[in-house]
Amino acid sequence: MEEIILDTENFRLTQAEFIVRLLSAVGMGGLIGLEREHSAMNETTKSFAGIRTFIFLSLLGFMGGLTYFLLSEWVFLAITISVTILTGISYWVTASKGEIGATTEFSALIAFILGALTFLGFIELSVMITVVVVVILSSKLKLQNIVGKITAEELYDIIRFVVIALLIFPFLPNETFGPYDVLNPREIGWVIILTSGLGFVGYLLMKFMEANKGILISGIVGGLVSSTAVTWVFSKKSKENESHSHSCAIAILAATAISIARVLIWVFIFNKSLFNQLYWVFIMIFAAAIGVTLFLYFKRKDKQNIENSDVKKGKPLDLKGAFIFGLIYVVITLVVSYSNDLFGASGIFLSSAIAGLSDIDAITISVSKLAGGSIDLNLASKSVLLATISNTLVKMGIGIWAGSPTLRKLLYIGYGAVFVAALIAFLLL
Repeated sequence: MEEIILDTENFRLTQAEFIVRLLSAVGMGGLIGLEREHSAMNETTKSFAGIRTFIFLSLLGFMGGLTYFLLSEWVFLAITISVTILTGISYWVTASKGEIGATTEFSALIAFILGALTFLGFIELSVMITVVVVVILSSKLKLQNIVGKITAEELYDIIRFVVIALLIFPFLPNETFGPYDVLNPREIGWVIILTSGLGFVGYLLMKFMEANKGILISGIVGGLVSSTAVTWVFSKKSKENESHSHSCAIAILAATAISIARVLIWVFIFNKSLFNQLYWVFIMIFAAAIGVTLFLYFKRKDKQNIENSDVKKGKPLDLKGAFIFGLIYVVITLVVSYSNDLFGASGIFLSSAIAGLSDIDAITISVSKLAGGSIDLNLASKSVLLATISNTLVKMGIGIWAGSPTLRKLLYIGYGAVFVAALIAFLLL
C-alpha cells in the first residue's frame, strides 16, 4: 500500500504522486529557465533569473501549495506576495538601467504559479501552459519580424475583427424567425465571423509564406483563401509556360484537397451528428485528393518554384464580402427549406448542385444547420457530397479550359481519383 503524505477532507497525496509532481515542477521550471538563460546570452543586460532561479521559483510554488494544506493559506499568501515583490524589485532595477521589458519577470511569476498548479495535480494543464510560454518566449525575433511587416490597414482590420467578434456578436439575439423558422441572427453572425476569420488567416499566410516556400504550400495556403482562384491562376500559368504544368497541377489539386477538408470542418462546427455520419466519406475523398497531389509532387520533373504572386490576397479583412456571404447563406438556407418543402429530396439535390457551382461553403453550412431538423441526416449527407462534387467539377472545367495540354492530362488523373472516391462514397451513403 502506498504511503500517504497528505490526507485532508479535500485533498489526498501519496508519496508516488508527490515525487511525480515534484519532478514535473522541476522540469517545467528548468525548461522556461533554459530558454531565458539562452536568450540572455545575446543581450547586453543580464537577466535576474536563469535555469536555477526558475527551478527554485517553480519549487517555491510547489512548496507553497504544500504549506497551504500543512500550515495555513496565509503562509501561501505570504510566499506569493514575497515572490511578487522580489520580481517587482527586479523589474525596477532593470528598468532603471533602460531595459523596459518585463518578459522575464512575468515568466518568473508564471513559473511560480505552475509549481503550485503541479502540486495540486494539474500536470497536463501545467505542461500545456509551459509549452505555450516557451514557444512565445523563443519566438521573439520572429514575432518582431511579423509585427514589423504588419501595415496600418492590417492592424485596423485586426481591431475591427476583435470588435465584431467580442463586442457585437455576443449581443445578437439567439432565436429563430422568418419563413420556415430557420433564420437565427446569432447563427448568421457566427457564419460571418468564421468565414471572415478564415479569409483573414489565409491572407496572413499568403503574406508571410511567399512562393519560395514551395508549390505545395502555395496550393494549400491558396486553398484556404479560394481554391477556385488558385485553379484559375495556375491554369493560366501552365499555358504561359507548359514546362511548369506539373507544378501548376500540384497547386490546383492541393487547393482542391483543402477545399474538401474545409467542408468537413464546417460540418463539424455546425452539426456534430451530420459530421459523425459524413466524416469517413470526406476523409476518403480528401485522402484521394491529397494522395494524388503528393504522388505528383514527388514525381514532378520541374523542381523549380514558380511565382504565385498573381493569386490575389484581397483585403486583410473583407467585411463587405463576409456580409455578402452571410446574405448568400440566408438565401440558400431559405431556398433549401423551400425546395425540401415543395419538391422533397429531388429539390434539395438540385439546389445543392446549383449552389455548389459557385460556392461550396454557404450550401454546406446551410444544409448542416437544417440537417436533423427539417432535413433528414442521410439526405443532408448526400446533398453536401453532391455540392462538393458540383464545385469540384467547376474547378476541373476551369483547369481544362484555361490550362495547357499537359495540365489537362494531369488534372484528368487527379480529379479522376477524386471522383472515383466521391462516387464510391455516394453509393455507400
